[in-house]
Amino acid sequence: MLNHEREIFKEQFGNLTRQIRFQREENNFVENDIQLLKNKLNKMQQSLRQLSGQDKSNIILIENNKINWNNLIYPQKQHLTLQSPSVMININTKWTQNGLTVAGGCRKGNGFNQLSCPNGFYVDDDLTVYIADFNNNRIVEWKFDATSGLVIAGENGQGNRTDQLDGPIDLIVDKERDFFIICDKRNRRVVKWPYRGGTSGQTIIPNIDCACLTMDQHGFIYVSDIHQCVVKRWKVGDTQGTIVAGGNGKGDRLDQLNSPTFLFVDHDQSIYVSDRDNHRVVKWTKNAQEGIIVAGDQGQGNSLSQLSYPCGIIVDPSSNLYIADRGNHRIMRWRKNANQGTVIIGGNGPGSQPNQLNEPKGIAFDRHGNLYVVDCWNHRVQRFSIDQNSTS
Repeated sequence: MLNHEREIFKEQFGNLTRQIRFQREENNFVENDIQLLKNKLNKMQQSLRQLSGQDKSNIILIENNKINWNNLIYPQKQHLTLQSPSVMININTKWTQNGLTVAGGCRKGNGFNQLSCPNGFYVDDDLTVYIADFNNNRIVEWKFDATSGLVIAGENGQGNRTDQLDGPIDLIVDKERDFFIICDKRNRRVVKWPYRGGTSGQTIIPNIDCACLTMDQHGFIYVSDIHQCVVKRWKVGDTQGTIVAGGNGKGDRLDQLNSPTFLFVDHDQSIYVSDRDNHRVVKWTKNAQEGIIVAGDQGQGNSLSQLSYPCGIIVDPSSNLYIADRGNHRIMRWRKNANQGTVIIGGNGPGSQPNQLNEPKGIAFDRHGNLYVVDCWNHRVQRFSIDQNSTS
């Protein structure tokens, strides 16, 4: 094989290997994933067979029927909270530029087909979307292809009773334990709500100015306190959380945060924080005393090296960082160790057209690699489909 062909196949096989390893470690294989992997392997095999006039004596073709694919499949998952795709996304992956509305989009309102300033959300494996419908004081569930949502928490109006919410801003889903955890912002509490048939919640963290929460694979809960400028980790039964980022007052030093909001925790328990009013994203490794700047920190602006009030963040299996750049109405991707990012969605000014966003907040991938965006001031959730040809 020629050197450049060898490098191409080396990269393709490397990507496939990393994808299998990632999903294996995450207990994250189901039948559809196996078929996608088989198709990718078939394409590589066909490309190898088409090489003509070259020495193939050192090429080994592994047939699909020699691989025990069933050994990769797990009967269930553990925690369905880490919003990272199960497909292997690389730095060249692209998405359609016109989004499809999957929830809301019928103007601001409190009807079942409407949202009002949605913020955090969660995308399930069956493509159901759970949304923190902030100004409607409720959590809503939108099934795939539904034209309206179902209120599953907070259907009793604004208030501070156990069966009410007041400005829910984020949520996580723990199907293993069969509950939601909701950041009930204006009530300054985090509540646990039964996943099915629940009519009221239970306060598990009181007196906290929660802006975002997430959960790692061990079941630890991470909460950003926007006014205390700190991120804390909690485990079941804790009466006080452990500081894992910030905690040294408001500021722009590496050991400080300024209005931390969205969070992402990787499998090493490193915490990525949207340091909103510092216009940067920082990474705090486990037990670190200060953070590492991974995006922004060049002041507020709209250049490729700048951010403006960053919100939702995701880190993919290749360590690329995805950011909802709220003030610039765009979604950016930053390669690991890069000093600037690229715009992958939006960036066409604020607006309501399919290729525009208006202050994006939460972002998430579904298991197929499609990108979902909470388009806050358009009162909708948009899905941007992955370009399958860009993932090979």
